[in-house]
Amino acid sequence: MPEEPCQCPDCQRFYREHDRLIRENPTLRQQQELSWAALQSFRTLAGRVMEELQKQQDASEAPPEPPAAAHAVPAANADQGGEDADALQQAMADLENINAHLFSIEALMERIFDVRVPDQVEQKFRELAGELAPDPLNADRLRLNRLLHQTPDLPG
Repeated sequence: MPEEPCQCPDCQRFYREHDRLIRENPTLRQQQELSWAALQSFRTLAGRVMEELQKQQDASEAPPEPPAAAHAVPAANADQGGEDADALQQAMADLENINAHLFSIEALMERIFDVRVPDQVEQKFRELAGELAPDPLNADRLRLNRLLHQTPDLPG
């Protein structure tokens, strides 16, 4: 017997988004384009964050001009600065890895665009999309939701 879907808010949000993406993009071509756009937006944002972090790191490594009133940095502040620099360095290394993985995924996804299917198959996508992610405003779905919300969630 299959395990019941998780009822935590994060999983519920995922299920809603999953269903919405199927409803709004019910063909192979639309799913291809959606996946490509999501990958590209992820790469663009991660790349920009990397650039900004690199600028921030470069600026912090440049020797600051000492203000006339300041003589020495307290040891506690120096330790904090070292921890922040280490955390920034680790974040940048993690983002570099993410970008490398995204580039690999992009290379694989390019193969997806080589696939074209006949209209009959696209129609099958549309039919199954309706079954997998029915319209949440459908009267039957709303009635079912009301019934489900009258039953407390099972303990997870």
